[in-house]
Amino acid sequence: MRSRPVLPGELPALQDIERAAGAAFRDLGMAAIADDEPPALDVLEHYRRAGRAWVAHDDGDRPVGYLICEPVDGALHIEQVSVHPDHAHRRIGRALLAYAADRAHEENLTALTLTTFTEVPWNAPYYERLGFRVLDEAELTPGLRKIRAHEAELGLDHWPRVCMRRD
Repeated sequence: MRSRPVLPGELPALQDIERAAGAAFRDLGMAAIADDEPPALDVLEHYRRAGRAWVAHDDGDRPVGYLICEPVDGALHIEQVSVHPDHAHRRIGRALLAYAADRAHEENLTALTLTTFTEVPWNAPYYERLGFRVLDEAELTPGLRKIRAHEAELGLDHWPRVCMRRD
């Protein structure tokens, strides 16, 4: 699977990927997450213009997964990574994270960070298999604390969440 920067006309496809990927949360009793709207087009455009939005694409150059991120306290923070369920179990998420790690290295950022649900199989357990570790409270940087506070305001703490890091 190849990755590249998102093209301007692909932003609605990213929303479609997010909606399709989110549907799986319904089976875990997380309907609010399944029904949550994907990032708005202007938000996705902000990431794209900043060079912080990448897609994995199929042989026809159609996006099948995407990742958006931003620098936070010297690390590259993964805001969202989603893969369309029709393309699941093909290591696309792993490839997008590897692409992000390469970009982080080029920018002299020290790690990848993310926040995620602890009890969702394709969240924290998956990231642990990819070398991420859970950060304890004392390890949270000011930027990660701000992100977690915002997530709590959005109600995401209804389900257990953690911050994770891969150096």
